Amino acid sequence: MDADGADHLVCGHLFHVFALLGKRWNGLIIGALLGGPARFSELERGIPGIGGPMLSRRLVELAEVGLVERHVETGPPVEVSYRLTPAGEGLRPSVEELRRWGERFCGSPPPPACS
Repeated sequence: MDADGADHLVCGHLFHVFALLGKRWNGLIIGALLGGPARFSELERGIPGIGGPMLSRRLVELAEVGLVERHVETGPPVEVSYRLTPAGEGLRPSVEELRRWGERFCGSPPPPACS
């Protein structure tokens, strides 16, 4: 029972994790960045169905919570890439286990990028 007398079946940490990672596209962005740093255009091309404005919003959100960082290589030309922070890298075992779970229990074949 918590301070307001309510019984909860999930802890606050688990609630927070799923609120963040369950948001559409966040898990796929993190999964893509597990392969190493990537430029915006690479992420946009590599994550089917995500548009530029949505990708931009999600990258900002993931940076604000400390999972992704934006890295700027100065001139010419200026290059911007995104990479996982140590906290983002800490999700690697969980994301890999989710992929294995999907291979085992999701009936449809994965897209070619998953092989």
